[in-house]
Amino acid sequence: MQLTTDPDASRATLAELGARVRAWRARRGMTRRQLAADSGLSERFLADVESGKGNVSINSLEAAARALNISILELLQDAPRPALARVQVLLARLDDAQLEQAHASLASQFAVADERGREQRIALIGLRGAGKSTLGAQLAAQRGVSFVELDREIEREAGTSMNEILLLHGQAGYRRYERRALMRIADDNPDGVVMTTGGSIVSERDTFELLQSRFYCVWLKASPQEHMSRVVAQGDLRPFHGHRDGVTANGAMTEAMEDIRRILASREDLYARADAVVDTAARSVKQSLKDLERAVPQARAPRSNPETTSS
Repeated sequence: MQLTTDPDASRATLAELGARVRAWRARRGMTRRQLAADSGLSERFLADVESGKGNVSINSLEAAARALNISILELLQDAPRPALARVQVLLARLDDAQLEQAHASLASQFAVADERGREQRIALIGLRGAGKSTLGAQLAAQRGVSFVELDREIEREAGTSMNEILLLHGQAGYRRYERRALMRIADDNPDGVVMTTGGSIVSERDTFELLQSRFYCVWLKASPQEHMSRVVAQGDLRPFHGHRDGVTANGAMTEAMEDIRRILASREDLYARADAVVDTAARSVKQSLKDLERAVPQARAPRSNPETTSS
């Protein structure tokens, strides 16, 4: 992003900056109110920034970036490192099959992935309402392995609730505990596990790369309408939290639906990087479970313990 003294160009720069803040917020799944609370900036100011009208200072940008758990350079830069940009140009010429080959080659050459038991550790990703907990628990039972929910393991790692983690440590602290929990779960389950993750894990590059290196990732996909109807049916009203006072129930549902559509759109390319995709739209739990069973590698028998194996 280039800075300029030309008035028209400056307006364009502010508009681009606002779009980037808005896109990162959507990718993180944060409301403007949450970003305001974590950054110490006002909602009104953030609204002006996102609309391209804000009088932005470096300090305010740094505060917003820190709350989004990115660097200010990530917020402002137009391109990645030069060497990485060259690699991306090369990869852009490949089709999907060639990209899979390139990924496998790079992982093997540079030890990017820990393949020991990776395909036996299943991670379900996607937004709330896709069926992660229901299908995950049933898949784990069928495979004879443990079922864990990453959110609960993060709380265990921190020794407190999710709300308290965010209140005390912000997004950056939450992500630190998340990475620790991921490493512990992978290390504790060499023979297999089924794990559900939070919907925003894909938006944290380093954490998502760690997840992909240690777990076989499956995107449970659904339509925005199904995501909404399922969380409401479960009594989960979080999609309605943070909306303006005085908004009617119908108005809140409309806003919440737009939030879901925006979040899905901003993360779709990231979710699509999963090893497999299972579409649960218009499918019963039984049908989706069969689809999931076909999508994951076959379970293998646990390794025997040399100390208990008879000679």
